[in-house]
This record gives sequence, structure tokens and C-alpha cells, in this order.
Amino acid sequence: HVQLQAFGGGLVQAGGSLTLSCAASGRTFTNNGMGWFRQTPGKEREFVAGISWGGRNTAYADSVKGRFKVSRDITKNTVILQMNSLKPEDTAAYVCAAARGAHGSRYPHDYNYWGQGTKVTVSS
Repeated sequence: HVQLQAFGGGLVQAGGSLTLSCAASGRTFTNNGMGWFRQTPGKEREFVAGISWGGRNTAYADSVKGRFKVSRDITKNTVILQMNSLKPEDTAAYVCAAARGAHGSRYPHDYNYWGQGTKVTVSS
């Protein structure tokens, strides 16, 4: 079983940067693709970034390409989301998730484990 918790959210001005971390428990973390999603009131959960279990393949939503980078450190059971050039529309609760398989899918249905979100607020 995999347990996840995200950290690193906060308040930042537009154009600034934040780095989010997702701590995972259990050795099974190494066999799961990982994803980052974000949620805002009144909206559906939105895919942000995904990474394969081995960390070699990544995927990004069009809205964050070139600004966000996802990575993982298997030895530390962590997955990282580096966010640069933040925009007010990036404001959301960011949630990390572990996929059913080895890929970091863009579809929430493919994820078995969900962490608790960390809030990111970008001011203009």
C-alpha cells in the first residue's frame, strides 16, 4: 500500500516559483507511475504532470509545459514538482497520486492512491 502527502504550497507573486514535494511510504512507490493534479472550487480535477515509475518519461498539461518540471527520487520515495513563472490561474490545491500501473497517466481514473493536497496561491 502506498501513502502520499504533498508539501510546499504557499503564497507567491505572479512570475515567482515554488517547489512541491510528495512524500511516499512503502517500497511499492518504486513500481508506480506518479502524477500531479490540481483542484479548484467548482472545477474538475485537472492533470498537471506525470512521470513513469523509472523517472525517464514525463508528461505535462499544455498549460504548464515549459514552466513546470516533474521528477522523482526513488531512494527518498519522493516526487517533485518544480513550478516556475507562476500565473494566477495556477492557483489551486495540488495533489500527488500514484498510478495503477507504471506510467504517469493524465487520467485520474488510472490512479489508485491519492495524497492530501497542498494549496498554492499566486497573486497578481
